[in-house]
Amino acid sequence: MVPSAADEIRSVVITPVGQGPWPGVLLYTDIFQLTESTLRTARRLASYGFIVCVPEIYPHGDLAGVALEFDDAGKQAGMAGAAATSIADFDADRVAVLDYLENRSDTTTLLATGFCIGGHLAFRAAFDPRVAATVCFYPTGLHNGALGADADAGSLARAADIRGPLLIVFGSQDPHVPADARIQIISELYAAGLDDLELHIYRGGEHAFMRDIGVRHDPVLTDLALTEAVTFFQGR
Repeated sequence: MVPSAADEIRSVVITPVGQGPWPGVLLYTDIFQLTESTLRTARRLASYGFIVCVPEIYPHGDLAGVALEFDDAGKQAGMAGAAATSIADFDADRVAVLDYLENRSDTTTLLATGFCIGGHLAFRAAFDPRVAATVCFYPTGLHNGALGADADAGSLARAADIRGPLLIVFGSQDPHVPADARIQIISELYAAGLDDLELHIYRGGEHAFMRDIGVRHDPVLTDLALTEAVTFFQGR
């Protein structure tokens, strides 16, 4: 459990084999929370030499302690959890998890990543000057501000607050972030002065192509994207 101002945040922490210290990665899940699918990805990332902390994104309400199923009911519950969470609550939980990672005796650099809604949350984690680098996998809601209970998260408007390098990954067939939305995102990031920026668009990739359950999963693209992320983090 990670302590926070509101309540404890249920989290899974995965460490590499060895003595450390290692870089610490805040890894945000998609709307389904701490599923075995996401934790498999977290374990893979940890095996490259990172401490990976995976918090619940809805730790204080009815979904606390719940890993949702990848079905319609799970999707609706996850979306309802997002709609009930304010940006201020998301941000406060982020500070709590980064504080936890920073205060561990075996962590060095702080990094952030996430998937889908978690990709958007990772983008906001990059506002924290302690975060040395960030990888956002198919972040939803960046172009239109959709994230939680607030009408507009205003994340892109705060892009100039990002000091570390940023890598964003999309699939070319993602209906949630189509080509015009991707163009908007990259244009606004460059306009904000972010020049240490990489955008990777994987041809044929659908939304959530890295989730290893379901027909959208693409193992080849998953390996490519994870390798790019590890290389990106290791260079920081």
